[in-house]
Amino acid sequence: MEIDFTINGKATRLNIDPAMPLLWVVRDELNLKGTKFGCGKAMCGACTLHVDGEAFRSCSIPAEFVSGKSVTTLEGLSESEEHLHPIQQAWMEENVPQCGYCQPGFMMAAARLIEQYPAPTDEDIKNNITNICRCGTQPRILKAIRRAAEIKQSLKS
Repeated sequence: MEIDFTINGKATRLNIDPAMPLLWVVRDELNLKGTKFGCGKAMCGACTLHVDGEAFRSCSIPAEFVSGKSVTTLEGLSESEEHLHPIQQAWMEENVPQCGYCQPGFMMAAARLIEQYPAPTDEDIKNNITNICRCGTQPRILKAIRRAAEIKQSLKS
């Protein structure tokens, strides 16, 4: 089946199995490796990306779900390589990753969070970010999300 959608601002048409999980479309068909496979059950969040601005765990949604929609992966989060997204900047400033495997999913979930909560509290973050990190970088993740919100606010000024 042909599926038309936009990914990272680029119109895309693929002839694929409509039931193929979006994760595999992104990684295997489009060769965008930032989105990671974690559990395959939409529990860990390593595969988080945005569909029409909302965060989704791509291992659990079929390709046909994105027909006519806009998908953003970590590779498309920033406007350009020269202008990082506040989340990307904060992640670097706070040296968040340890092993780094889960971080793309965390970053995509966090990017959505700071859209919903421009000045998130620790409670806002803990109640809305349900991704899992086995390395224990959660304290740095909290700090980076708060920092990203500050960066985003300063860009509006």
